[in-house]
Amino acid sequence: AIRAELGDLELAAVGHRVVHGGERFAEPVLIDNEITRAIERLNPLAPLHNPASVLGIRAISKKRPDLPQVAVFDTAFHRSLPEHAWRYAVPDALYTNHGIRRYGFHGTSHEYVTHRAAALLDVPADEFDGVIAHLGNGASVTAIRGGHSVDTSMGFTPLEGLVMGTRSGDLDPSILVFLGRNGWTPEDIDTMLNRESGLKGLAGNNDMRSVVEASEAGDAKASMALAVTSYRLAKYIGGYHVAVGGAKALVFTAGIGENSHQFRALVTDKLGALGIELDAGLNSQRSKEPRVISTPSSAIQVLVVPTDEERAIAEATAAVV
Repeated sequence: AIRAELGDLELAAVGHRVVHGGERFAEPVLIDNEITRAIERLNPLAPLHNPASVLGIRAISKKRPDLPQVAVFDTAFHRSLPEHAWRYAVPDALYTNHGIRRYGFHGTSHEYVTHRAAALLDVPADEFDGVIAHLGNGASVTAIRGGHSVDTSMGFTPLEGLVMGTRSGDLDPSILVFLGRNGWTPEDIDTMLNRESGLKGLAGNNDMRSVVEASEAGDAKASMALAVTSYRLAKYIGGYHVAVGGAKALVFTAGIGENSHQFRALVTDKLGALGIELDAGLNSQRSKEPRVISTPSSAIQVLVVPTDEERAIAEATAAVV
């Protein structure tokens, strides 16, 4: 199938998206046996994703040992987080012995969109101060100061932060203790939080478009789910406005961020205190191009910038090899 797509083109290298790079990997790297083993050692931090990456790397190595391979890490862009942003207020031994800290994810997308948003606003990427909301079935928001990530909503795992399609996002940790004392196993809790919560838990459906349609048809649960989800995001945006010392732009990206004008409006309607004004006409227009959707008088410009993680990985791979 790949050969058919390539036609007469020859493969020069293979880029792999690796979800978890831990504390070691702050940039894309050329893969060798030692790097593969290092990724494998991070399996406990991303048990659903890193093992699959290792399988892919080894499959390519076996089939085409001559072909350079590059690992591009979802966590790498967030290695710039200051310690006060990545620390959890738990005993230090949990960090030193188990690596329990905030890592952040969707970094490849956030970095790509940072550069595209800066270009749209005609400012150098290293002068871009803004908040980027990557909203898909998985969702995260990142504070960008001077082109670097200084805070992000996902933490030790991609479960922390925003309400997502099937993930709960933030909640009181004592709930998990309570459930454990009432017979729930760790596997039960993990499944519930990652696969049965979020929009699915609140509205019975993890598809944002379906939830919006249900809400518009008068479904109270769907409307409540949208209210909870948009409120959580608006709170994060307000906090990250402070984290970057005054955001110049709010950027929506990924499936929901790029395509749901209704959800964008729900979020920005809650941000009047920041002086944000959405242009309803521009917001409702569909386009695949980066664009501004706020009014000229908006204190913070609101942008929609399509992400392209595959292109970002390809560019990173080409830069390494």
